[in-house]
Amino acid sequence: MKFFATPPVHGSLARQVVHPADLCFKLPDNLSLEEGAMCEPLSVAVHACRRANIGPETNVLVMGAGPIGLVTLLAARAFGAPRIVIVDVDDYRLSVANNLGADGVVKVSTNMQDIPEEVERICEVMGAVGVHVTFDCAGFNKTMSTALSATRAGGKVCLVGLGHNEMTVPLTPAATREVDIIGIFRYKNTWPLCIELLRSGKIDVKPLITHRFGFSQKEVEEAFETSARGGDAIKVMFNL
Repeated sequence: MKFFATPPVHGSLARQVVHPADLCFKLPDNLSLEEGAMCEPLSVAVHACRRANIGPETNVLVMGAGPIGLVTLLAARAFGAPRIVIVDVDDYRLSVANNLGADGVVKVSTNMQDIPEEVERICEVMGAVGVHVTFDCAGFNKTMSTALSATRAGGKVCLVGLGHNEMTVPLTPAATREVDIIGIFRYKNTWPLCIELLRSGKIDVKPLITHRFGFSQKEVEEAFETSARGGDAIKVMFNL
């Protein structure tokens, strides 16, 4: 696999890059370059929804309301998920999820001891039918343990975020409830669908673009610092 910013392949933080023509996709006239750039994170969510077979009968839980969690919310809705609940430790991120159309939000802690009580709250917010598919967009011990516990018997947990290389999770209880675990790694064949979802208005990524910077050395450094601080930063764009 060749992927930008994955050694030995350089990143694309440049005014021009050389790229294979058959991997380039023309943007429709009604999409901006910023929206086109958002096809990259959106591709992760689209690939995850395909892997998990999201549809009109799939209630979805999203662990993590960072950039990938939020685009997963948008993609799951576009795939037809009737009810989506999103979980995070940050009030601001949860407010963004609410504004993007989440059916419910649950604030959680970072303490493993809180998992049983938080799973109970998640199930209450989701409703009687329960969680069919959980996307763990963080990939930590606690988020994965919560995902496995909150997902209904016969459901699926899709590991999207890779926060830890190794995790200790309650695998045996999940296995006795026949909860399937699937993973994703980047994506493939997603760009045409992402562009169509944006062109048609089924997904609007513009609210996720929170900060814009020029391309001078000083502004580039400031952009990275802004992104690293978190806070109200979700997606940071460079205007070349």
